[in-house]
Amino acid sequence: MSIAALPCAPSPQTLDLETLNDVHARLNPTQAQVLRPPSVEAACAAVRACARAGQPLIAAGARHAMGGQQFLSGGRVLDTSALCGVLGFDDARGLLTVQAGIRWPALLAWLASSPDNRGGWTIRQKQTGADEFSLGGALASNIHGRGLSYAPFVEDVEALTLIDAQGELVEASRRQRPELFALVAGGYGLFGVVVALTLRLTPRQVLRREVALARVGELSAAFADAIAQGCSYGDFQFAIDPASDDFLDLGVLSCYRPAADAVASAPRHLHADDFARLLLLAHHQPTRAFREYAEFYLATHGQHYASDAQQTGVYLDGYHAAVDRSLGHCGSEMISELYVPRAALAGFMARAAHSLRRHRAQPIYGTVRLIERDPTSVLAWAREDWACVIFNLHVRHDAGGIDDAAQAFRALIDDALWFGGSFYLTYHRWATRAQLEAAHPRLREFLRAKREFDPQQRWQSDWYRHHLALMQA
Repeated sequence: MSIAALPCAPSPQTLDLETLNDVHARLNPTQAQVLRPPSVEAACAAVRACARAGQPLIAAGARHAMGGQQFLSGGRVLDTSALCGVLGFDDARGLLTVQAGIRWPALLAWLASSPDNRGGWTIRQKQTGADEFSLGGALASNIHGRGLSYAPFVEDVEALTLIDAQGELVEASRRQRPELFALVAGGYGLFGVVVALTLRLTPRQVLRREVALARVGELSAAFADAIAQGCSYGDFQFAIDPASDDFLDLGVLSCYRPAADAVASAPRHLHADDFARLLLLAHHQPTRAFREYAEFYLATHGQHYASDAQQTGVYLDGYHAAVDRSLGHCGSEMISELYVPRAALAGFMARAAHSLRRHRAQPIYGTVRLIERDPTSVLAWAREDWACVIFNLHVRHDAGGIDDAAQAFRALIDDALWFGGSFYLTYHRWATRAQLEAAHPRLREFLRAKREFDPQQRWQSDWYRHHLALMQA
């Protein structure tokens, strides 16, 4: 794969500051100049202009990351949205090369409609809960989905092309510049702007959804049994009411088993207004919200889904406006993802329930998934085969509410570390230095490599500046 670079681009000094924010938590209001190159050539020229002026910058895609990885206060943000094309497809090998600004719906639509896709190829995994994520952002944060036996997204990527600090195009893979490839995957944009990546696809399948209520103490055995029976995807969505004895214990276990002769058919599904009502209930009547959600899921037992379609979902942009009106204050949900050894899952959930009650935290949604070890990335969060526990906690948008949330999330990180676990760096910036060092032992190595590959510090972000200062304190 080769993309020619041509000189062009306006000076970033002529741009006005814009106010940016992350999509979900809305806790990262940032003033920055936004560069919107219409092509890879223009993006290269914009980076060269910043290099000549000694100006740092960072790339942004769909702006879903919640830790400031895609923002640079008072600096320049290179928006990759226009870099959204399909560049090449190898039907024999199941390889698809796309520009990094493309988002999952457009990619899936191309695979579904292209006559070149004779092998019925599709994606292996994506984030769930929303669809409008860029592929560049997925690689930068090294995402995962609900696969039961998959490593993170880096293992779905064959190769990449990025713009380096000098504005030049560089290709990297496991064979060509493997050290750079391992830093870029999960590297939060700190080694250049990824403009293209080649995906490893998998054949599309029809899957049968199998649903049951379960207790967290049964979960490790249930997941292992599902994997042994051929299920490829699954998760466990747990009760969210701290006042209930079922809190973080009872949940809906959904697994997806290949059904070779079946046709995708899912007549029961939630609409946007159903999600809006359930989200409102989760803030006011969490036991009822979980009960109604569980009843819906149990009613979908036996439905059949395409393996890619079951990973897509409904995300309600701006849903919190109605919630705010009902609560009488401005707020949102912040996410955290904790990792623990699978055998320690029940113990972790018991400690987490105690911590959340102690801090009077309000979970709005939560799920348990599995992840396989990441053998590639330098800043790998999946250092071993782990259970993943995701919490969405409500946060009031005032100083007291944000401080309360920070304390609750730090307590959850401590709970994971108690069992030798870790946490995901893509969300908040509330972890302490001690927590960072315990959970991410290669973070210092990552920061040293950043200085070696980018001595001029061309690529910076609020996330990077925060963690650099914290580790140097």
